[in-house]
Amino acid sequence: MGNREKLLDGALRCLLEKGYAATTARDIARAAGVSLAAINYHFRTTEALLNEALQRALEQWGDEMERALSGAADVADPAARFEAVWTSVIASVTANRSLWTTQFEIVTQLGRQPEPSPEWGSAQEQAKAGLAALFHGVDASTEPELARVIGGFYHALLTGVVVQHLIVPEQAMSGRDLAHALRAVSERLSAG
Repeated sequence: MGNREKLLDGALRCLLEKGYAATTARDIARAAGVSLAAINYHFRTTEALLNEALQRALEQWGDEMERALSGAADVADPAARFEAVWTSVIASVTANRSLWTTQFEIVTQLGRQPEPSPEWGSAQEQAKAGLAALFHGVDASTEPELARVIGGFYHALLTGVVVQHLIVPEQAMSGRDLAHALRAVSERLSAG
């Protein structure tokens, strides 16, 4: 493994253990077992290294979710499939608590920036497209507007569910709760 990969691994370990704001270049270099200068050589800034490490971790989480949810695709009843998918998502959020805590820490930092971050804006759009494909098989390249709204809905729902599970897990929505709520909302919208 080269220094670049060692730095990415070290940065991710630091992110998950210490968080974004508390992680220093020295922490990363120490965790990676490389010189401090290697960060500048490979990434130019500590922030660029941390962002790439987090992006990789989120991509790995997405791959993990895709594998976990492939079994739910076989469930014929849409409501039962919805519940099964969310039960898997919630289990993964619980298992990856540090990753989500770090991501929300970054979100709060981004909210203090004077200008929106193009990198994170692009990542958010990719997340929406991925969620639309994952939950409903919507291809963003052929149905961009549908992918945007469905992906945006699931992105908002995922964000809220994650926050609930990070703050007070025992009071957070379950897959069953979400399916029940969606049926109730749908019935009320249909009746209106």
